[in-house]
Amino acid sequence: MGILAIIAALLLEQWRPLSDRKAVAGAASAWADWLERNFNAGESRHGTIAWVLAALAPAAAALALYALLLWLSPLAALLANIAALYLTLGFRQFSHYFTDIQGALREGDVDRARELIGAWRGESATHRTREEVIRLAIEEAIAASHRNVFAVLFWFAVLPGPSGAILYRMAVFLDRRWGGKGAFGGFARKALLVLEWPAVRLTASAFAVVGDFEDAVYCWRTQAAAWPDPQLGIVLAAGAGALGVKLGMPLSEVEGLYARSDLGLGEPADAAFLDSTVGLLWRALVLWVFLLIILAVASVF
Repeated sequence: MGILAIIAALLLEQWRPLSDRKAVAGAASAWADWLERNFNAGESRHGTIAWVLAALAPAAAALALYALLLWLSPLAALLANIAALYLTLGFRQFSHYFTDIQGALREGDVDRARELIGAWRGESATHRTREEVIRLAIEEAIAASHRNVFAVLFWFAVLPGPSGAILYRMAVFLDRRWGGKGAFGGFARKALLVLEWPAVRLTASAFAVVGDFEDAVYCWRTQAAAWPDPQLGIVLAAGAGALGVKLGMPLSEVEGLYARSDLGLGEPADAAFLDSTVGLLWRALVLWVFLLIILAVASVF
């Protein structure tokens, strides 16, 4: 049933992507803000309690509903899984930025590409060079594919019903909201690290299998730890190595260069690597779905 829900949700999102997630994001933000107001007394245990209520409670409620629907009707349970994945998966959530940047660069409109990458990253990018725009677009696409697709699918497959997908997406959301808020956000950061540990390694492994395996593994082993977020560094380093492109590296800022470590090997980023990135992500997704189908068939026999 799980693999049917995954395939159906992926097809549904490609056919009719959820264009407005503001209602879902608004409800999650209101829930997180209420918990923070009522539980944030500056101690780590308060953050732990708030995280359990914010993330585990919705996941547990979704699991209970799934179990009830499964008892009443397997078809209803399948539809619940599809709906949950449709809300938590986000392949098309970020791809429009990437596609628009591709189109702008293809037409030679670098200023438009700068506006798009700035909007995607939530920062001004008017000073970015063309090569930096391409580098950042590839990095954002690789990171977003992990957070919005591969990790969601992993935890959906591991935990029963839709609980894993909801738990992971809530963990990512709470880390962004609370992770930098001292002791209160400490547990949110630690919880996401635990959830990310297996997921990033499987995403990186998929990139290695469908890309340049040797370079992906080499970059993973030698470059990931130097990235500010070593967990995300695993995904980015493996993706860069699989593509054979140089990512990371310093970025030009108004006040000078912003130092970043190197990711990947091979050639400097150019527009051709944008197409290569799309191919890598789709091949990795097909690999994941194929493996999940094999596991589903094997579990039957």
